Amino acid sequence: MLGADRPATEREFMFSHRTTYRVIYGDTDNMGQAYYGNYFRWFEIGRSEMFRSLGLPYKAVEDNGIFLPVAESHCKYATPAKYDDILVIETSIDSRLKAGIKFDYRIYREDGTTLVAAGYTKHPCVNRQGKVVRPPGFLTEIIAKITAEAETR
Repeated sequence: MLGADRPATEREFMFSHRTTYRVIYGDTDNMGQAYYGNYFRWFEIGRSEMFRSLGLPYKAVEDNGIFLPVAESHCKYATPAKYDDILVIETSIDSRLKAGIKFDYRIYREDGTTLVAAGYTKHPCVNRQGKVVRPPGFLTEIIAKITAEAETR
């Protein structure tokens, strides 16, 4: 059985979304490699674009009074990203976390097969007062919908 802090396997993903990003010069260090902290920004791009693809931009989540702060994050670096590389950011929802949302990420080179990094972030649902709350209906409905779609594939 996988531990909750390990990325889910393909079979455990409820939904997967891909988006691309070109590494800019400002993303790199003096060795020409992407600065390690940028990978977490690319994770954020992945989850924001995933929400947008579901018809629920992150701004709409906040407009509904729910915020998803990062409570835990992890990144395992495999191959350095370099200036002008096109990266494919694959974001998936891991269904095993019940009290919030866990996103798993895999970043590939443009070929879609060379792994650059993999990781995850865990997010509790927090209301406007900063209190942790159960995931609201509009989020659980979207997760249930994409779970059903994933099971039919």
